[in-house]
Amino acid sequence: MAGRYGRPRSVLRMRTVAGQVFLLQVAIVVLLVAAAMAALVFQSRTDSEREARNRSVAVAQTFAHSPGVEQALASGHPTAVLQPKAEAARKRSGVDFIVVMSTEGIRYSHPLPDRIGKKFVGNIAPAQDGKVVTEKIIGTIGPLVQAVVPVTDDKGTVVGLVSAGITIERVSGVVEEQFPLLFGAAGGVLLLTTGGTALVSSRLRRQTHGLGPAEMTRMYEHHDAVLHAVREGVIIVSGDGRLLLANDEARRLLNLPPDVDGAPVTELGLDPRTGHLLSSGRTVTDEVFPVGERLIAVNQRSTDQHGGPPGSVATLRDTTELQSLTGRADVARGRLKLLYDAGTEIGTTLDMVRTCEELAEFAVSRFADFATVDLVEAVLRGEEPTATGADTDMRRSAFAGPMETALYPLGQLIRFVPTTPMGTGLGRGEAVLQADLKALGGWQEQDPVRARKLLEYGIHSMIAVPLRARGVVLGVAMFWRAEKPEPFEEEDLSLAEELVARAAVSIDNARRYSREHTMAVTLQRSLLPRTLPEQNALDVAYRYRPAQAGLGGLGGVGGDWFDIIPLPGARVALVVGDVVGHGLHAAATMGRLRTAVHNFSTLDLPPDELMFHLDELVARIDQDETDDGADAGVTGATCIYAIYDAVSGTCSMARAGHLQPVVVHPDGTAEFADVPGGPPLGLGGLPFETLEVRLPKDSRLVLYTDGLVEDREREIDEGLELLRRTLAEHAGSGSEETCEAVLGALVPDRPRDDIALLVGRTRVLDSDRVAEWDVPPDPSAVRRVRAAVAEKLAEWGLEEEAFTTELILSELVTNSIRYASGEIRVRLIRDRALICEVSDQSSTSPHMRQAATTDEGGRGLFLVAQFAERWGTRYTADGKVIWTEQPLPAEQPAARTPDAIG
Repeated sequence: MAGRYGRPRSVLRMRTVAGQVFLLQVAIVVLLVAAAMAALVFQSRTDSEREARNRSVAVAQTFAHSPGVEQALASGHPTAVLQPKAEAARKRSGVDFIVVMSTEGIRYSHPLPDRIGKKFVGNIAPAQDGKVVTEKIIGTIGPLVQAVVPVTDDKGTVVGLVSAGITIERVSGVVEEQFPLLFGAAGGVLLLTTGGTALVSSRLRRQTHGLGPAEMTRMYEHHDAVLHAVREGVIIVSGDGRLLLANDEARRLLNLPPDVDGAPVTELGLDPRTGHLLSSGRTVTDEVFPVGERLIAVNQRSTDQHGGPPGSVATLRDTTELQSLTGRADVARGRLKLLYDAGTEIGTTLDMVRTCEELAEFAVSRFADFATVDLVEAVLRGEEPTATGADTDMRRSAFAGPMETALYPLGQLIRFVPTTPMGTGLGRGEAVLQADLKALGGWQEQDPVRARKLLEYGIHSMIAVPLRARGVVLGVAMFWRAEKPEPFEEEDLSLAEELVARAAVSIDNARRYSREHTMAVTLQRSLLPRTLPEQNALDVAYRYRPAQAGLGGLGGVGGDWFDIIPLPGARVALVVGDVVGHGLHAAATMGRLRTAVHNFSTLDLPPDELMFHLDELVARIDQDETDDGADAGVTGATCIYAIYDAVSGTCSMARAGHLQPVVVHPDGTAEFADVPGGPPLGLGGLPFETLEVRLPKDSRLVLYTDGLVEDREREIDEGLELLRRTLAEHAGSGSEETCEAVLGALVPDRPRDDIALLVGRTRVLDSDRVAEWDVPPDPSAVRRVRAAVAEKLAEWGLEEEAFTTELILSELVTNSIRYASGEIRVRLIRDRALICEVSDQSSTSPHMRQAATTDEGGRGLFLVAQFAERWGTRYTADGKVIWTEQPLPAEQPAARTPDAIG
């Protein structure tokens, strides 16, 4: 057959089944012969080792028990006696060596005289105990087996050792001489077996027509598929008009009896026209013939067109159901189109109510007259519903229809009765179809009065589908028909289930988003300042806008933050920072950085040192999160830190990758402060520098994040210039008005980034509220300081605070005189509290301790801490300042007054 189809023949075509069987059989024979030869070789080597072991033990024992050996070992010169005897015995016995040695292993004899007197190489411990030991070793003469036996006296005591050894090569020579005969026999077996295998393969090749394994496998698979799996009838007819093959589908279409193979086609009981066509072998294409109640389309071709056997093959196809299938295809296509449209129109936002409205509107526009969606109360709050079914309170969240009906209105709280079909379906999580509402199949028990009104409105059919997502019922969607006369059918129920299933996923996503967004917003709000702290140094106003805050409150939660931190000495710190990104991670990182700034500010560090410590902290946090496998670190955060002193009117600032602050002078000019730039937090590598400027009274210091000036529609330089110009135009406005003006000019309706804005109008403490004295380093100067302080307090009307203040200053000044050097300065400030400051040129900070009863000192700071409300130390460029705060009496104003603070 191979030759018939034009395939060249070859005796050894290894791609054929016969050739592969031949190779496989030859390989098996070769493996068997090789295994037999390997077994013989292994057996010969085993026999050689056993022979070597037996001969070495026999020779060693024979020599050990030979006459004169024991006496020679006991003589003064054993080598002279034993060496000749051992060599003679070695030559006679055919071993390679006989060594006589002492019990310690010192050789008395050896074939090589230069090794006599040296230590024997081998295991002699068992022989020393009176046992015989053999071992296989690799010696200088090759692999050998040696035996060590003891030489004992009449009492059984071991007096010496004898070792005999023979190489394995010496005893294996006889066996190896038989190898040619063995190999010859193996070759003969191989040739004989190969010849038989070739004969079997030749016969197999003729039977398989030279087909390869893949071809044969494919042929049988195709043959089986044609017979049983193909949904078209296949009939093969021989050249003489006999049926050679009919598959299952052909038998079904033509109603053929079971045993028809080989029968003439004209005797199959077919319609004469059909039987004549099949027996004629003529070529036809899609010719339709009636067979019983079916219309069969026949395609027939000859089988000998390419050198095949004479005959024909025909395929049969039932066209009776084509019209029905075409209609079903149109319905399926329309259904897929509807579901595709639903995917684009439902769930366009992460808003649960809006998604419900989209579902209702889509359903009304396609297959229902009215649609309602009810959600569980817990779901509307963004929570996971803990209970589902008919006993759960649901609120009507969406309604769509051409007019008002007797259906429950929007916002109505609904609880479905468990005995109604809707309640039962909710409990099981299954959809309910009420094709004919007029039949009153139990749905009316929910509300009989409202049910009568619905029937009066003409509503006649209803579908209720639970909103299920991730195994939880979120609510129920109900579809009603009134104007369309056709009732809902099972096809409509299936469509509604798929539609609601897709909407349920969108609603659940919106619920989860709402929950996560609420958590993030709650976290962010808890981390940001809620109220302005009490301080007199600045008149501060702030604004914070989250990203896309105009989207119904569902905008992003970011990492921008700000802070106003009162510092001792009538000073205040302003902080603005920005963490890259949005979400919980950004909010949590912002909280960590804000807490860190608060902690560092309590140390009263200058801005550049605070930035250095904050940078190190961020680097450590990044390292920890990298080690833990976290996806995102803190690197990329920026910050600016400014300290304003209301006494001196100076402001010191440092920044880490942040935008320059804006200073608006009292004359209305606005400019960017040239604060030296540092890298963003966490990068390190460059030091931070501090800019110190003097801000006159009524100046404005404006700090902000990049979201204020960056926008897709303008460059950042344009935003910065617009900010500067806006601040200059509103230089005379208050802080609150300035914030509003800036946001109105720069912020779009839907900002794409978070915005933090901080505006502080400077105040300067009047000179009559500050008193300073230089104190010489003399203990007698303490008395003069106390007197001056008492006089100043009397001038301020604070006579009741004189005793406490004098005590505090006495202790602080005394400590400075005793332990510090250089100039000492005392400053008294009347602000929201009475502030006492003692500065010196020492960088050593005092520490409070508990003094023992026998100590003469050590109680000064303890007393200061008891009488002062707060106290601490801050370092300056040339020393330190120890400060205390005392609350003002009730009659004294605790807040700033217009005449005291400008």
